[in-house]
Amino acid sequence: MREITFAEAIREALREEMHRDPSVFIMGEDVGVFGGVFGVTAGLYEEFGPDRVRDTPISESAIVGGGLGAAMMGMRPVVEIMFGDFLMCAGDQIVNQAAKARYMSGGKAKVPLTIRVTTGAPGSAAAQHSQSPESWFMNVPGLKIAVPATPADAKGLLKTALRGEDPVLFFEHKMLYAVRGPVPEDPDFTVPFGAANVVRPGRDVTIIAIGGMLAKALAAADALAQEGIEAEVIDPRTLVPLDKEALIRSLAKTGRVVIVHEAHKRAGPGAEIAAVLAEEAVEYLDGPIVRVAAKNVPIPYSPVLEEEVLPGVEDILAAVRFLTAGAKA
Repeated sequence: MREITFAEAIREALREEMHRDPSVFIMGEDVGVFGGVFGVTAGLYEEFGPDRVRDTPISESAIVGGGLGAAMMGMRPVVEIMFGDFLMCAGDQIVNQAAKARYMSGGKAKVPLTIRVTTGAPGSAAAQHSQSPESWFMNVPGLKIAVPATPADAKGLLKTALRGEDPVLFFEHKMLYAVRGPVPEDPDFTVPFGAANVVRPGRDVTIIAIGGMLAKALAAADALAQEGIEAEVIDPRTLVPLDKEALIRSLAKTGRVVIVHEAHKRAGPGAEIAAVLAEEAVEYLDGPIVRVAAKNVPIPYSPVLEEEVLPGVEDILAAVRFLTAGAKA
């Protein structure tokens, strides 16, 4: 299978869906002539024109609000928020309008709105451009939340979002855009929401890795294998809906679980996953649920301090060794 980058996979999904469905269009800051701040939408303006690839003013509220209105009137907008840190500028539009419109209209108002959002620390971007805000919106009924970790999932999940009828927050880690991987060329290739992926099977411990942390979890699993520890690595792919059954099946097999994400530890996505496992699968636990996440401080600008705050491979190794120490003694 051919290999393309994460960014190319997203661009391919957008291009294919825009050819398939004339109601799909893109809007956001610099998405048109400039091709997006990270170059993800490059070339689409030239191919589809300014009516379907629209540059907007610097107003997240206007971007999301315009997309919401278009979605409720039958279009399928893809709006881009340049940095996830700025999602709260459109908080009312997302939380009180987009998430609730279908419910409050008794299903008459569909909201096929996809909000593409960058997430995570790209390296020395400091506290206001490095956050991972996925869990901020997990508390809001009516929103779906996708966090792809591979180019194939980026394409397949985005196509699923664009073909759905509900608002989707589609989080793209900035450090993944250049990552290459195999991606099907089939224009009808999709990845369903609520279907976790067992990326690496194992029997001693389950590592649930979200978004940009998947590569670090796999690197840790390779190192653990040299110590005789078989780690099962699972990528949830979507946080809402969450594939609880897959996570519980893995825990039932391994008895131990480490949850890894780049968001801050306090009230991060790992807290919800841990609560689900504690409530619905506590009988399988042979030790505490361990979370590996960013420390509860703003993301520093200094590269040295940023590395200290963000979770890394060594943090995952330490968590797994802590859980498996008794079993391997």
